[in-house]
Amino acid sequence: MKKSNPSMSVLVAGLVAGAMAFTLASSVMAQDVGDDAWAEQPPDVRVVVDVSGSMKTNDPNKLAGSALDMLVALLPGGVNAGIWTFGQSVDNPLPPARVDAQWRERALALPPALEQYQQYTDIEAALSTAAAAEAEGWRHLVLLTDGVIDLAPGNGSKPEIDLASRARLVDSVVPALADQGVAIHAIAFSDGADVALVERLAQRTGGLAAVAETPNALLGAFLDIVERIFPVDQVPLQDQRFTVDASVDDFSALVFHEPGQGEVTLVAPDGRRYTRDTAPAGVRWQREPRFDLIQVPRPEQGEWRIEGPVADDSRVTVNSDRQLVTGALPATLYSGFSVPLSVRVEQGDDVMVPEGLQVTAELTGEAVEGSHVVSLVNQQGVFRADLAAPAGVGAARLVITAKADDFHRQRVQAVNVLPAIGVALDRQQRSVSLVAEHPRLEHGNTRFEAELTGQPLQVKPAGDRRWTLQLPELEDDVRRPMRIVAVAELDGDETRWELPTVWINADGEVGIDRALAGPTLSGERFASASEDTAAPAQQAPLADRFVALVNEGPERLVQWWRDGRPGLAPAMEQARSDPRVLVSLVVVLVVCVVLYLWRRRRQRQPERESTREEPHV
Repeated sequence: MKKSNPSMSVLVAGLVAGAMAFTLASSVMAQDVGDDAWAEQPPDVRVVVDVSGSMKTNDPNKLAGSALDMLVALLPGGVNAGIWTFGQSVDNPLPPARVDAQWRERALALPPALEQYQQYTDIEAALSTAAAAEAEGWRHLVLLTDGVIDLAPGNGSKPEIDLASRARLVDSVVPALADQGVAIHAIAFSDGADVALVERLAQRTGGLAAVAETPNALLGAFLDIVERIFPVDQVPLQDQRFTVDASVDDFSALVFHEPGQGEVTLVAPDGRRYTRDTAPAGVRWQREPRFDLIQVPRPEQGEWRIEGPVADDSRVTVNSDRQLVTGALPATLYSGFSVPLSVRVEQGDDVMVPEGLQVTAELTGEAVEGSHVVSLVNQQGVFRADLAAPAGVGAARLVITAKADDFHRQRVQAVNVLPAIGVALDRQQRSVSLVAEHPRLEHGNTRFEAELTGQPLQVKPAGDRRWTLQLPELEDDVRRPMRIVAVAELDGDETRWELPTVWINADGEVGIDRALAGPTLSGERFASASEDTAAPAQQAPLADRFVALVNEGPERLVQWWRDGRPGLAPAMEQARSDPRVLVSLVVVLVVCVVLYLWRRRRQRQPERESTREEPHV
């Protein structure tokens, strides 16, 4: 994991102080989540922080505490929020309550407690407990973890108990929470974590998933989550310029930059220039090493400019009586499947169409190959279109832009793109496994066309929403591409897309990475790896065992003493029959004698020096 930037604490402090300014434009609006009953109520945010021992290793820079500070800073005032911590047990140091200045103060006093690590990691209990309290609206659980389930051995044998907990969480707990109006946003702090679990938690509940190893990535992940929970309108910031129309009551500019890059200057449409020191009364301007946060009430209409350092992820949010309203924007998209979009402009309770209004949508990010831009068509005041299917997988951003003569708005939402069909190799069975990640794909509506060197291959059902393809025997080592096309019929429409190419040689090797395998198969491979680590290891060389004995000897003796004579007797009996142990003990004894003599010599040396008197007149 990369080292945290030393200005992280300054960034956090600045975000806390400027939270109310930035979230003014993030006031609690009706969420566009379809016809669910929870959509009419303000969302309830519950932060669930991992304080397990594994986090001590996987989060050495203590990003979890900084993450909590940032999320607290970005929460809009007036919503309900609470904080839970978990390891082997689950605690609720800050029960759910309305977010205000006093709540933020209590929340920001918690980070020192986050460093009191517990020994194990019970994610299943943590999510179940945090979601248990009822709420009137959506419950958004923000999980900060290294993503590895690790239960206490007293609950059963390992790794069986860990794998069983993971299976319950994915197959039973999470679907039940989703049915109850719970969305899980999961952030992992290590690329060695069970990333597949993090993706599954978000995928099945309509949340976002991310791996954040640096302060910048962490900040971006939390801004994405806040904008997902509290959607806000932005105005496009292009070439460090943005336009304010007459309907805007105020705007908040969050200008990111690197430390020491210089001063930010805001230029009004009439040419007047403002800095932090010269801003007029009423303007709130906060200057921090990594960003400037500027809130301008009753801004002048026209084009504004920002001079100085402006990073690409800077943004300007607006508060206005005219706003964009979108249909349900899923947090998870699937490669090969288009995305239906619907957008309208509302002023109060009325739908309006500003003169010359044009609406476009664009999908950008690592999951996109090339440009994915579509123009939406006006259908009685509602603009509709299908966004082309993403070809890749990974993180992406959906940007909806509405532009008219006197109106310019954007709505930006982060999304995760997963493969509609995951692909992985079963080396023992010499077969390729296929599993449906798209929730609507199944045996009855999905089929496959596969071929290798021009010869068709048969894909057979192999369990619920699964298929298998047996690999043929090959006589040489030449790598050959296997082509697989999926065909699905949904709502009377047929969708065809090609799965990633599978390269095979005589050894049955398949080139498919974790992302293309999807969270289901990746999680199963993660569990298999856990089982492999539980297998008995080969005996280490005598020299390595001696070094381990020297390093771990005191801890082992304490543990033997705690176990009592029943645990010590078998070890002593085994030592008598192993001559290598006797050799090790002799070497340890010699080392101890040498260390003792060396220490005595060091002790006598200071005594002689202590009698020396300093020169004096």
